[in-house]
Amino acid sequence: MPIEVVSLTEADIPEVIDIIQSAFAEDPYFQWVFESSQFNKERNSDSLAVRCRWGINNAIFQVARETEDIGVNDEGSEKNGTSPSVSASSRVVGVSCWLAPQSPSAPEGWYSWYQGWVLSCRQMLNNVRHWGRGGLQTNRYWIWKDRQQEAQSEIWDDPKGYYFCNIVAVRPGMQGMGIGRKLFEAVTDRADREGVKCYLESSRDVPNVQIYEKMGFQMRKEMECRDGEDVCMLYCMVREPKAGH
Repeated sequence: MPIEVVSLTEADIPEVIDIIQSAFAEDPYFQWVFESSQFNKERNSDSLAVRCRWGINNAIFQVARETEDIGVNDEGSEKNGTSPSVSASSRVVGVSCWLAPQSPSAPEGWYSWYQGWVLSCRQMLNNVRHWGRGGLQTNRYWIWKDRQQEAQSEIWDDPKGYYFCNIVAVRPGMQGMGIGRKLFEAVTDRADREGVKCYLESSRDVPNVQIYEKMGFQMRKEMECRDGEDVCMLYCMVREPKAGH
């Protein structure tokens, strides 16, 4: 099955939302931060749509798309009226979102601040439209954000910054086919050429950590995000750039 990794477009967003929601339905962080009895899938979809639109202009937001080679028919003419070299795009089978590296000493630019403000405003409108946060337990969200900030402050010591993997998700039923690796390599190969480290966080140990280790990531810190007796783990991993790319 031919796969191409391309930038996210507006038309991809419905499929991307479906993949993210399906892939993360049993994710430890998702189950910890959302109250299942109050979870609003429509509210979550609208939130993800806002994030996707923000990511088109402010992140490295990519999709893995399976393509169908049109080719020629038995008579030597193009099938479906296309040229022999044209491939027809098919469904989205994976998605990734990375944040580009920024020097820790560099102040936030006006454009970045403005885009963050717009994102926050649109999420607030979602809260109004759906009469709440759709089951999000805000105290746990902020526990996670605080621990995340603590980890990054401790680990991020490279003045070049880090490519930060925010999301990688593969359509359920299509794991193990190399789709996730293609999404990773679209950015890690670039990081290798630039000599820049990559960073990711996961709330799941098995099998996620082992998969990331195979792609060159190494564990730097394991942290607990605790709310009373309920705990969600935060696994923080870094990938060193490979020479010769």
